[in-house]
Amino acid sequence: MKTPLVNVDIPSIYKNAQGAPVPLPKRLAQATPDMANAIGMLAKDLQAHGGRLVLSDLFRSYEMQLQSHLDYVKGKKTAFSPPPGGSFHEAGRAMDVSLSDLHMSLSNFWDIAKNRGFVPIIDTPNASLSEAWHFECRGSHQLVIDYYRAKKGNNFAKPYTAGAASAILAIGVHVDMFGDAQKEAQLQALLIRCGHDIGNLDGAIGPSTRAALTALGLADAGLDDALAQVEALAQTKFPSEFSAPAPTSVALDNGFATHIPDHVVLNG
Repeated sequence: MKTPLVNVDIPSIYKNAQGAPVPLPKRLAQATPDMANAIGMLAKDLQAHGGRLVLSDLFRSYEMQLQSHLDYVKGKKTAFSPPPGGSFHEAGRAMDVSLSDLHMSLSNFWDIAKNRGFVPIIDTPNASLSEAWHFECRGSHQLVIDYYRAKKGNNFAKPYTAGAASAILAIGVHVDMFGDAQKEAQLQALLIRCGHDIGNLDGAIGPSTRAALTALGLADAGLDDALAQVEALAQTKFPSEFSAPAPTSVALDNGFATHIPDHVVLNG
């Protein structure tokens, strides 16, 4: 079973053509079950402190990530946006928060968000820094980042990108660097998350990957069968990433933006 995406009903910084504030557009308002649950809990935490959780971005499809990257390359946006395959947005595991709606210091928000499993992408809580608004719920894909930080693999320029690729593969989205070996890469990422050392996450099934499969009793399994069985193992190991929570809904308020990025479409 691939990690599913569930709908999230949450206020956004955008407004429609009539000037009315709108929820986060549906094609953006998707997240993994654990992320969606964490968003709902974080919104309640902020409400208790007199603040609001308002988003400008959440899920991005391959096409949306490409557009965001092109906007960065062309100078239409100043914040760095990687090409497809390198962002936790593509896995429904990253959100961009309206800092002005928090009604608290970024440092205080970091503490509250950390308790709900959110990780900032910058190193210090400085609201003037680019990407100060970006927070992630990485789930078991943090294990892939840690794997690369431990230098158990060496084919990614940054451990972070390996974790993002793993998260994207987990929802069944194509990652360009693996070419025609998407299933093989999905299998390897799952094995790493389940604690096996397989060398590089590269889509090439070599001796180390085969040894991990043998240890799981899957030496003679075909690719599809092995993938299904290791996905089932991951589902048992990380149940919150697969079990859909109750629908996440946060009351709409009055925040809105005057500029809408090209990858955001307000048509549903």
